[in-house]
Amino acid sequence: MSGFLTGRSNVSKAKPENKSGKVSPDLDTPSDLPPAAVDKISASLNTLLADAFALYLKTKNFHWHVSGRHFRDYHLMLDEQSDAIFATTDQLAERVRKLGGTTLRSIGQIAKLQTIQDNNEAYVPPRDMLRELMEDNKHIAAAMRKAHKLADDHEDSGTAGLLETFIDETERRTWFLFEASRQEGSNAA
Repeated sequence: MSGFLTGRSNVSKAKPENKSGKVSPDLDTPSDLPPAAVDKISASLNTLLADAFALYLKTKNFHWHVSGRHFRDYHLMLDEQSDAIFATTDQLAERVRKLGGTTLRSIGQIAKLQTIQDNNEAYVPPRDMLRELMEDNKHIAAAMRKAHKLADDHEDSGTAGLLETFIDETERRTWFLFEASRQEGSNAA
């Protein structure tokens, strides 16, 4: 099987795990991207993936613990949003693998890579929940734009296209959270 161009080296058979952090030859997916591009794009996508898991769990946490007069609306909206966030995780991870990189393997690795802060408070007022999630979604959209630029810089249209869809979905969540958290009778946030 040697002779196939991959993101890192010729495809070959070897032991499955490589403790040096390099891709095991058994997982070395063929790619026409240079190894440095695979490494940079994979790292960017893995951070987005860690943030997607962190935001998913935070959104579920708030879905489970929301209270107050708008309970039903917020509860349903947060459930829909958490489902949409979770739906991105497999696509992000599989994109890393398609490029020839490796992706997350554990909760510990997510904790090391995530940039979204956890919220472990015993009680969070509903409006504060929505505002926090709105800011987190804005943060993720900005990170996706940076990853998109990186993909563009390396002519990785597959990653760029995937991120364009996810940016639009993230902006939609941000918009809904903003509208749901506005003060009554005011355009102020």
